[in-house]
Amino acid sequence: MLIEQLIFTVVSLALFVYIFFNMMKKIDTSYVVVLILEALGITLNFIEVLLTIELNMFFSILKYILGIVIPLIIIILEIRKISFIEISNLFTAKFFFSIGNNRIAKKILLNLVDKVPNSYKGHKMLAELYQTEGGMRRAIDEYVQAIDLNKKDYQSYYNVANLLNGLGKKDEASQMLFSLLEKKPDMYEATIALGDILIEKQMYKEAANIYQEALKYNPVSYEIHYNLGIVYTMLNDFQNAKACYEKAAEINSLLYNAKYSLAEIALIYKDLEEAEKRFLQVVEEDELAADAYYELAKISLIKGENDTALNYINTAIDIASKKIVEKVKKDPIFIPIMARISVPFNLEEKETKMKPKEIQAKEHLEEMGEITRNLSYNDIDLLRKNREINKDERTYEDEKDENSKNREY
Repeated sequence: MLIEQLIFTVVSLALFVYIFFNMMKKIDTSYVVVLILEALGITLNFIEVLLTIELNMFFSILKYILGIVIPLIIIILEIRKISFIEISNLFTAKFFFSIGNNRIAKKILLNLVDKVPNSYKGHKMLAELYQTEGGMRRAIDEYVQAIDLNKKDYQSYYNVANLLNGLGKKDEASQMLFSLLEKKPDMYEATIALGDILIEKQMYKEAANIYQEALKYNPVSYEIHYNLGIVYTMLNDFQNAKACYEKAAEINSLLYNAKYSLAEIALIYKDLEEAEKRFLQVVEEDELAADAYYELAKISLIKGENDTALNYINTAIDIASKKIVEKVKKDPIFIPIMARISVPFNLEEKETKMKPKEIQAKEHLEEMGEITRNLSYNDIDLLRKNREINKDERTYEDEKDENSKNREY
C-alpha cells in the first residue's frame, strides 16, 4: 500500500507540474480547473498517508481519476494536436449560450479565436452567435474564416449566402449559391434559396435550370415542382407549368396554391368545367378562398348563371371586402348583377401570407386569364398550335447546330 501511495504521489505531482508549466507557457487559465481537480486527488492521497487510513473504493477511484486519469487525458489530447484550450472554451461558451448569456459566451469565443486562430469550431460558433444577435457582417466574416479552415462546411456557405441576400447583395449571394451547388448539387436548401433569388431577379430560365437539376436529387419534392411551375408560369409556358403544378398537388394534396394556379390555367384554355372544379377545391383554404369565389362568380356569369354568380361574389366580399370590391368595380363582366351585389360600408383589408413569388405568379395568371377571356376557342387553339410549332422549330435548329458541330469535329 505504501509503495502504491508513493508511486501515486510521484506520478500525480509530475503531471501537476507539467500541466502547471504548460499553463504558464500558453498563458491560459483554462488549465486552472484541471489543476484544482488534480490537487483534490493529491489531497485525498495525502489524507490517506497522514492519517494512515485506507480510503474506501469510491474515494480510491476518485483519487486516481482526479490525480492521474484526467491530466493524462489532457496530455494525450495535446500530443494528438487536439487543443484542450479549444475544447474547454467551446464547452463553456456553449453552456453560456444555451442559458442566454450571449455576452459571456461571446467573450469566451473571442478569447479562443485570439489564442487559437485556426479554431474552426470557435469561428463557426462565434458566427452563429453574431447571426442570432443580428450582426450580419460580423457573422459573414466569421463564417468565411470557418470555411477557410474547413472547405467542406457547406452549411456555412449557405449561411453566408443567406446573410448576403439579407443585406441586399443578391449578386454575391447567387454567386455563392451557384458555387455551393457545384460542390454539393443535392443541397436542398441552397436550391430553394438560389431559385428564389433568380425569380426575384426575373432570371426565369436560369431558375428553371436550377430546379430541373434539383429534381434529379429530390424527385418527390412538391416545393421544387411548385417553384418550377411558377417559373414556367412567368415564361408563359402554361403546358409545362400545368404539369408541374399537377405533380406538386399530387405530392401534397394541401397545396392549394398549386390548385389555384391549375384553375387559372384551365381558364386560360377556356376549360370552364376544370377551372370550376379546381376553384371549388381552393375555397377550403382561407388565404385563397376570396379569390376562388371571385373567379367562380365570373365563371357563373360566363355560363349565364347570374344568381349563382351573385352568391359567389357576395361570399368573396364577406371574406376580403376591400380587395374584391376593387376588382369587381374594374371588371365589366359584373355589370349584369352590379346593382344586387352587397357592398359593406367599411371595407376591410386582409393581409396575405403568400410569398412574393407566389403573388407574382398568381397575378400573372389572373392577368393572362383576363387577356384570353375575350378570345374565341379558335384563337386559343391557334395560340397553342403556334407554341408547338415554335417549340418544334427550336428543336430542329438545336439539332441542326449539333449536327454542324459534329461535322466540324
